[in-house]
Amino acid sequence: MSTSRDDLISDCVHCGFCLPTCPTYVLWGEEMDSPRGRIQLMLQQSQGEPLSPSMTAHFDACLGCMACVSACPSGVQYDKLITETRTMVEQVRPPAGRALRAAVFALFPYPRRLRAAKAPLVGYQRMGLPLKRRLPATLQTLVSLAPPVRRAVALPPLVHALGPRRARVGMLTGCVQHAFFPSVNAATARVLAAEGCDVVIPPSQGCCGALSLHSGRSAEAARFASALLDSFADVDFLIVNAAGCGSSLKEIAALLPDDPRAAALAPKVRDLSEFLVELGPVAPRHPVPVAAAYHDACHLAHAQGVRAQPRALLRAIPGLDLREIPDPEICCGSAGIWNILNPGPAAALGDRKARDVLSTGASLLVTANPGCLMQIAAAATRAGASLRLAHTAQVLDASIRGVRPEVLS
Repeated sequence: MSTSRDDLISDCVHCGFCLPTCPTYVLWGEEMDSPRGRIQLMLQQSQGEPLSPSMTAHFDACLGCMACVSACPSGVQYDKLITETRTMVEQVRPPAGRALRAAVFALFPYPRRLRAAKAPLVGYQRMGLPLKRRLPATLQTLVSLAPPVRRAVALPPLVHALGPRRARVGMLTGCVQHAFFPSVNAATARVLAAEGCDVVIPPSQGCCGALSLHSGRSAEAARFASALLDSFADVDFLIVNAAGCGSSLKEIAALLPDDPRAAALAPKVRDLSEFLVELGPVAPRHPVPVAAAYHDACHLAHAQGVRAQPRALLRAIPGLDLREIPDPEICCGSAGIWNILNPGPAAALGDRKARDVLSTGASLLVTANPGCLMQIAAAATRAGASLRLAHTAQVLDASIRGVRPEVLS
C-alpha cells in the first residue's frame, strides 16, 4: 500500500457532509454504503484486512457519481480512491461476477458491435413485453433502457466551418452515443460548424476507455485510450458531448503517464458546452418556446465542474424557460453500466429523478449524457408521463436552425 493512498484516505475527517448527496446512502441509510463508510473500509483494507465479498459489495454499490467530491469541505479525492479500489476489486472478483462483466464489456466499448446489436433490439421493441419477459434479467434491463432505435447518421470525416474558421476541433463520436443517439452527434457537428469550427470526425476512432476505467478495468481502459490518441493529434481542441467520456479524457495523462501524446491531448479536451462558452457565439439564435428542465450529468457537474456553461447557453435561447430540478446533486442511477448490474436500485433512483423533473412542470428535459437520457426516459415511461428528452446540442441546433421545439426528442 503506497503512502500516497494512505494520505488520501486520511484526508477524510468523517464530517458527514457527503451523506445527503450519496445516492446509495439516500436509498438505504447504511453507513458502509456512504463515501465516508467506504473510505473506512479502504482504511481497513490498507491495514491488512482482505477484500472480502461483503467489503467488495459495498464498493460495487458505489455509483461513482462523485457528488461527494463536490460536497466535501476537506477536499477528499474520493474519485482517485474509488478508481484504485475498483482495480483491486476486479483482481479478486469471483468467476460468476467476472463473467457477467466480461460479457458487458465485450459489447459496450465497441461501436461496431453496438451497431450490430441494434438489429435484434428492433425486433424486441416491435414484439414488446411478452418476449421481454422471456429474456434473461440483464437483457431485460438492456431492452427496457434502450431508446427507440434510430437510423444511422453518416458524418463525413471533415465538416467545414460556416463562415470564417475560428478553430479546428476534433469530435468524439463515442460508443453508446454513436450507436443509439446519432442525431446528437449530427447536431453537435452542425453547432460547431455554425460557430466557425472545422470539425474533424475520424471514422476510425473507437472507445475512449471511460466505461472500463470507471469499472476498475484500468489496463483495458489504457488500451482503448492509447488507440484513440493518434486520431486527434492535429486539432486545437477535442470536443466531447458525453459527460463520462469527457471526464475520463481530461485525465488521460494520468491513465497513460509515459505517453507524451496523452500529455499533449489532455489540455485540449473540452465538453461541448464548456467550449462554446469559451469560444463565444457568432451564430444567431432563433426562439425555442419551451419550458425545459436541465439535469446535471454527474460526470459533467461533479467530475468536470461544468455546471454554469450549459445553463448559460440554454438561457441565451430566446423563448426557452429554463427550470431547475430539486435535489440536482442526486444521481439518476445510470452511472455507466451500474444500472445494468444493479437494476432494482437504479430504477428507484431513476423514478426519484423522474418525479423531481416532472415536479418542475417542464415538458422537455435537457442533459448532456446518453446514459442519463436512457435512464430518465425509462423512468418517465414507467410513470406514464409525457416528457420529451434532448441533449444540449440538439436544443442549440434547433435554435440555430430555427427548428420547432416539437421535433426535439
